Amino acid sequence: WGGTVFRGHFRHTIDPKGRLSIPAKFRDVLREGGSDRLVMAPNGTSLDVYPEDKWRELEESVNKLAKLDPDRRLFQHVYLSAGLDVVLDPHGRIQILQDYRERGALAKNVVIIGMMDHFEIWDEDRWSHYQRENAGPLDNLRDRLAQKGV
Repeated sequence: WGGTVFRGHFRHTIDPKGRLSIPAKFRDVLREGGSDRLVMAPNGTSLDVYPEDKWRELEESVNKLAKLDPDRRLFQHVYLSAGLDVVLDPHGRIQILQDYRERGALAKNVVIIGMMDHFEIWDEDRWSHYQRENAGPLDNLRDRLAQKGV
């Protein structure tokens, strides 16, 4: 991936057939990574979408934990087991199954948010609410991150 990341916010719509066009900038990142294969998983507030190789890295990290670690098992049950393989179609769209649209509370208008190694798909209203709830000066957050070495 050579340091290329998913960056930015993009407003899109899910069509009546459940297809969502991926932003051109994100398609470029995928092209640079050499794959149109993605893995999608509900995260409780939205959908996470990883390039297949980044999803595998996450699985490998979890696999390094002790097999009987309760957090490992819970993460596998709740999150990893929900991973769904999706492929970009020739028009740069992905299909979002009805169940996954419901789990992400996705109706029509969405915001696609770059998260560096993956991106999230949020319902537009839910994203606006999240931003309002978490708005404010970044100074305290930056200080906390600086204490963690960022």
